[in-house]
Amino acid sequence: MVKLPRHIAIIMDGNGRWAKKHGKTRLGGHDAGMKAMKGVIKECGRLGIEHLTVYAFSTENWKRSKSEVAGIFGLIVKYMRSELAELMENNVVCDVLGDYTSLPKDAVNALDKLKADTGNNTGLRFHIALNYGSRADMLAAAKRLALAAFEAEGADAAEQKARIEEWTPEDFARGLATGGIPDPDLIIRTSGEQRLSNFLLWEAAYSELVFSDTLWPDFTPEEFHRALDEYARRSRRFGGR
Repeated sequence: MVKLPRHIAIIMDGNGRWAKKHGKTRLGGHDAGMKAMKGVIKECGRLGIEHLTVYAFSTENWKRSKSEVAGIFGLIVKYMRSELAELMENNVVCDVLGDYTSLPKDAVNALDKLKADTGNNTGLRFHIALNYGSRADMLAAAKRLALAAFEAEGADAAEQKARIEEWTPEDFARGLATGGIPDPDLIIRTSGEQRLSNFLLWEAAYSELVFSDTLWPDFTPEEFHRALDEYARRSRRFGGR
């Protein structure tokens, strides 16, 4: 039997270059990317993958033009509304990593509904990294731990220091947006770029990385299986022999 990852994370890169190559607008590229994402979600569900995380919008993506950002959020609303019935039919659980409350109100409402409606499903857990940046997430987790130590009732400086010395990597991980989610076994990045771009930096410590030259809208289930085959050939030792 082929060894499958428990958790797959994907940096969906190349929508803009795909649009340029095909004479489409950048928004058209993002729309095509949504369709590719749908195909991978279905394939993960079919294979019995437990967790899929996609990098949909980073904290750095706000630097893009206002029209492109607004268009991306509009597509997210459109996709969540049009695909909800199918996600429910396929027993997919959806949640969001990142502070999506600062998005336009219709996007926030659509995401709240998506999370509420799929919350009792028991199949693939689909995590959407939206307005997410790993450095900001790690900083927030550190602040939460520090505040817990400093606000301990009646604790003096020595006690506070002792509490801090007792922190473990597991304590820190629980404070991240991914708290309770297993670290990704496999991270895939499309379009030929070979970097993590502030995505799951803590969680990726022992992830297998697969880089594909394929632009994201062209990333078919067949391309996905090639990445899975590459993962299956790897020997994961987690620092051991």
